[in-house]
Amino acid sequence: MAKKSGIDGFADLERTFKQLGKVPQTAATKSARAGASIAQKSAKANAPVDEGNLKQGIIMKRERRTKQGKAVFDVMMDPAKNDIFVKISKSGKRSYYPASQEYGFLTVDGGYVPGYRFLRNSVTENAEAIRKKIVETAGKEVDKAMRG
Repeated sequence: MAKKSGIDGFADLERTFKQLGKVPQTAATKSARAGASIAQKSAKANAPVDEGNLKQGIIMKRERRTKQGKAVFDVMMDPAKNDIFVKISKSGKRSYYPASQEYGFLTVDGGYVPGYRFLRNSVTENAEAIRKKIVETAGKEVDKAMRG
């Protein structure tokens, strides 16, 4: 005769997993937004102040969702302000001011001015803080969804 075996609390565990599957998309969205806001604040703080409105042009834009439960935000330059950021030289050559500040540029006499990397560094220097904020916010949202 075979012995019947079971796991104590398995029904509760199964119910909890079913509830986790019903966590709303807003949990992912709020978590991703909280992490991206750290990068956005850092980019604005480290943007060069020479000229142009770089600090006002840094925005956070949500990417189009492709998978349920996923949210991604880009910290980028506002495309609506391209008319401000595009510089046209006397010879008619167009240059994008934020790109020259981010990546660097060549001077008239052939020298190179390195970029500030304010957008890239906003993510790389704050990676741990961003990760912690995302996990913290996601935990709060999941707890709220499980209670409600």
